[in-house]
Amino acid sequence: MRELARKIAKTLLKIGAVGFKPKNPITFKSGLISPVYVDNRIFPFYPKEWRLVIRGMKNLIKEKKLLLDVVAGVEAAGIPHSATLGYELNKPSVFVRKKTKNHGTKKMVEGGNVKRKKVLLIEDLVTTGSSSLAGVKSLREAGAQVKDCLVIISYGFKEAEKAFEVAKVKLHSLTDFHIVLDEAGKLGKFNKSERKILDDWLSQPWGWAKKYGF
Repeated sequence: MRELARKIAKTLLKIGAVGFKPKNPITFKSGLISPVYVDNRIFPFYPKEWRLVIRGMKNLIKEKKLLLDVVAGVEAAGIPHSATLGYELNKPSVFVRKKTKNHGTKKMVEGGNVKRKKVLLIEDLVTTGSSSLAGVKSLREAGAQVKDCLVIISYGFKEAEKAFEVAKVKLHSLTDFHIVLDEAGKLGKFNKSERKILDDWLSQPWGWAKKYGF
């Protein structure tokens, strides 16, 4: 899986799904200020590279011997990956809303009945884990058994690891940001001083902005 992790990292960089802004950081929805960003929503625009992701997910499921009856994706970025993976595995797929509609059935889980089903949750990215674990909560409230979450990439934050541990969900990632940084460095995406800025952010994401005056 280590070789796959590097291939996925290189692919993310190749299609421009990862960007670095150490001098002009962005702000995530959570309020976290970041010198990097990931946009996995562009994968369907690059079918050849996207196949590597789906194949990687299939291989990881086999290697880790993950048991599943249904594949689920979190609205909206997780849906293309979960639906395609479900198709490839010949398994049913559903998606989980981030909030209920104010009309219709007002269901959080759409696409089918997951009661007493083993559900594998698919996400494109894990930062703090709040979005993924909200999806886990909705699935469990609908009667599903959720023990695993599979993502393309995780930032590897300690708070996310702890949150998944508390929720009794195992997080599986095709690659991580340390590998992405290693591969990006080889491509000259940043200099040594900028690499230090990025490493500092990964080690202390919430205190990073104050340290660097943002």
